[in-house]
Amino acid sequence: MAIKRTGKLNPNFNMSSMTDIVFLLLIFFLVTSTLVNPNALKLLLPKSTNQLSNNKEFITVSIDQNKVYYFNGKATPFSMLENKIVEALKNSDNPSITIQAEKSVPIEHVVRIMNIAKNHGYKAILATDPE
Repeated sequence: MAIKRTGKLNPNFNMSSMTDIVFLLLIFFLVTSTLVNPNALKLLLPKSTNQLSNNKEFITVSIDQNKVYYFNGKATPFSMLENKIVEALKNSDNPSITIQAEKSVPIEHVVRIMNIAKNHGYKAILATDPE
């Protein structure tokens, strides 16, 4: 006994649902990739075996290989740096400055930041990478 179909089969594949899924995944990955580290500086820090985890409030001063100073991730001229540090740490109980200097930066630039810390009675911490 032969069974006949009354309707014809459509051999075409509808790709619209697949393209919707691909576009949603693309948007998801674009949004999440920008949230990972939007203001992180790529610095090659010196290596050290002593690592300190500081949970207290502190500010970060970074110096890149072009000798550009960054105050909490924002480029700042050295002439304005001391005022910004003092303003940020005026209400802090235990004021600390974390100095992140690229490995190739001359030590005199790090010493300039340490002098600001010493003149105002702040604690200066030099950030390093673990060995």
